[in-house]
Amino acid sequence: MAVRGIMRMGEVCIRVLDIQEARRHYGTWLGLHEVFEDTEGRVYLKAWDEHDHHSLVLVPSDRAGIVHVAFKVSDEASLDHYAGRLQGHGVAVRQMPEGTYPMTGRRVAFVTPSGHEVHLYAQMEQVGNTLGTHNPGVMPDEGVIRGLRINRLDHALLGGTHVAETCRLFVEALDFSLSERLVDAETQAPLAVFLSCSNKPHDVAFVLQPEPGAFHHVSFLLESTHDVVHAADMIGKHRIPVDVGPNRHGITRGATIYFFDPSGNRNEVFAGGYVYYPDNPTLTWDTTAFGSALFSQDNTVRDSFLNVLT
Repeated sequence: MAVRGIMRMGEVCIRVLDIQEARRHYGTWLGLHEVFEDTEGRVYLKAWDEHDHHSLVLVPSDRAGIVHVAFKVSDEASLDHYAGRLQGHGVAVRQMPEGTYPMTGRRVAFVTPSGHEVHLYAQMEQVGNTLGTHNPGVMPDEGVIRGLRINRLDHALLGGTHVAETCRLFVEALDFSLSERLVDAETQAPLAVFLSCSNKPHDVAFVLQPEPGAFHHVSFLLESTHDVVHAADMIGKHRIPVDVGPNRHGITRGATIYFFDPSGNRNEVFAGGYVYYPDNPTLTWDTTAFGSALFSQDNTVRDSFLNVLT
């Protein structure tokens, strides 16, 4: 598949209560690389195999949760194209000039029906992954892969109201595909939707919640299921609070661990999953198979996984 238009989730920006504790969690324990701190105290980090300047932004705050997510588009023409498409669907669009966020070109911002701020951008300074681009080899410099061995930012799960309307906006205005969904078995009402703009099972997902603008988790990709076991050992070693220990999703088929940062924001590391193409049929799960849809190895629904959001 030629990935054009909206290519991937490129940035997640979250609020943290203690910036130094957050630095230790995401930098030392998870192994992300801190690349910048701006004049407002926001800290920017990237995973080792990401070429763009950053993918995670930590914002000092008195409350945890999501600030925004941002998707990278293939070029400036695509940025204008999707701004027009959003406006055509009645969505208010805010233009953000180049440099509003460090090392980043102009952005288009809007708010989803679920209450989340989303940015689109085409340009971000590339800093590389130490391999170079000519005869790059397969291993980076010593010490670059560290902590939980995270390769890259993968996706976010956002909680809010109006999930069906949010799904429709992403499909009709932004060219995402609905890869999977979870519905109520009796009413068929959507409880969660999984949306892809690439070959991944999902690049963003939305889960129904009573309040808008909530944050369920940010997810990072590991290279293999062996690295999931390694991550579990590291999480245990550093006494990081665990929500769900090593397991596997029915939805997306990824091997997974969920845990919390010091502010209570949920993180995920995972490996695996299937290759998605736009002509794949949408996979539908209902609440008669709730346990296996969420965690297929023990078929158990965790209350904390459903109800703890920031």
